[in-house]
Amino acid sequence: MSLCRVARYGGACSGILLLMLAVVLMLPTVALAQENPPKADVFVGYQWLNPGGAVPIQGQLGGIPQGVGSTFTYNFSEHWGLSFDYGGNWNKTGNETTAAVGPRFMWRMEGINLFAHTLLGLNRLTPKALEPNNGIGAVLGGGMDLPVTKRLSIRLFEADWVWAKHNFSSFAPPTQPQLQRPGLSGARLRAGLVFNFGIEPPIPPAAACSVQPAEVMVGEPVTVTVAPSNFKKDRALSYNWSSTGGKVEGKDTTAHIDTTGMTGGSYTATARVSDPKTKKGGEASCNASFTVKEPPKNPPVMSCSANPASVLTGTASNLTCECKSPDGVPVTVGGWSASGGKLSGSGSAASLDTTGAPAGPISISATCADSRGLTASASTSVNVDVPPPPPPQASKLSECDFPNKVKPWRVDNTCKAILDDVALRLQREADAKVVVIGQADEAESKKRKNLAAERALNSKAYLSGGEAKQAIDPSRMEVRTGSTGGQKAEYWVVPAGATFNEAGTTPVDESKVTAVPDHPRAPAKKKAAKPAAQ
Repeated sequence: MSLCRVARYGGACSGILLLMLAVVLMLPTVALAQENPPKADVFVGYQWLNPGGAVPIQGQLGGIPQGVGSTFTYNFSEHWGLSFDYGGNWNKTGNETTAAVGPRFMWRMEGINLFAHTLLGLNRLTPKALEPNNGIGAVLGGGMDLPVTKRLSIRLFEADWVWAKHNFSSFAPPTQPQLQRPGLSGARLRAGLVFNFGIEPPIPPAAACSVQPAEVMVGEPVTVTVAPSNFKKDRALSYNWSSTGGKVEGKDTTAHIDTTGMTGGSYTATARVSDPKTKKGGEASCNASFTVKEPPKNPPVMSCSANPASVLTGTASNLTCECKSPDGVPVTVGGWSASGGKLSGSGSAASLDTTGAPAGPISISATCADSRGLTASASTSVNVDVPPPPPPQASKLSECDFPNKVKPWRVDNTCKAILDDVALRLQREADAKVVVIGQADEAESKKRKNLAAERALNSKAYLSGGEAKQAIDPSRMEVRTGSTGGQKAEYWVVPAGATFNEAGTTPVDESKVTAVPDHPRAPAKKKAAKPAAQ
């Protein structure tokens, strides 16, 4: 209805409608599957035009049914192309010619092509009563093509909006400024044939197969995949899987092969891909090879270790053996033996008791057997060491009492005899030291604050320079005070390499406490002054 009203020309409108109806009726029989797009296409056909405007003197321009149109399009891709368009219409009232260029976008579907274009160029208008005039023009629209063969399509229709701007200022009076530079805004209808050029032959469908993993043991699964290519887009493809061995379970592009029970060797999986809607040339196949290996018969691999690897005589070492089968079959560890000591335990763990074993290495070995009877052995060793002598320790040698009530710090003869024995020990052991610990009861300490320290210092003084002249080096003696109480002094010998660490003792600060002499000197008497000479 709308086309006839725009055309305002019954015969032309009826002819166009009859052509469109005939082509629609042909759709089921002439629809052609899309293949590779042509490099270029040329349209030639009938064109009807209504300029859609008015000009000076002549007035409103009506529909022009006589006309032809043509378009050359170079396709850069499946969808985009550059079109060069020409159209011409003529009748008794005048002529209109268009020449334009611009991009075209085409939707290529199954059996039908839809396109849209926008063009810009020259619009030449020649009204009957005026001279020809060239103006700028534009074309915007689209249409539908019906492929018949690879080389030929039917343009079912093309509907465009045609715009142009002209200048007739020399013909229009000032009272009609709208006619001096009129703008045309009309409609254009086309139908005809499209010839396709430069169509490359279609690429045949193909398929590529891959297998993962390519090498398996008997019983391990194999996965095969297929990647189809060059099939028509948006088609549901069918897949068929087969193999020269094993049980195949395929689904779409992936299949799984169960190799349980197969013998060793090389096998081939095959995938066949087809397009059910394509009667000819819509199938491709591919192969992928895989290898099935029978289980090998490798002996077990075994290693043993001892923790600790070195022990003292009488202590134990834990033994561990690890055994594995490269073929993954069950294994058993046993057959323990040792060159010394006493073994206990079973399986992969045992213990070595070295009680009574001589110093030196003891070799231990074990065996491993798998479920097929294949065996392996491994050994380790434990080194037995003799315990080192105990480290030297400080020990209490003796002690002496201080019973003198008047001089409770005094080293008496009994104590001197004890100190002589201490000096003798130090002389025999030139690298030993002595620690002297002075003690005092609480009541004594209240009367004489440093009594315990004085008893220790007096003992040291005797050893270094007493009557016996023992001459023990003072640097070999350490004086301390104790906390256990008692009227005594204790003498501890500290051998070389030992330390004195008895608790409850405190070093004596010899800068604040000094030894008390056994026989202090009386102060010297002053000589009487001689009488002066007469």
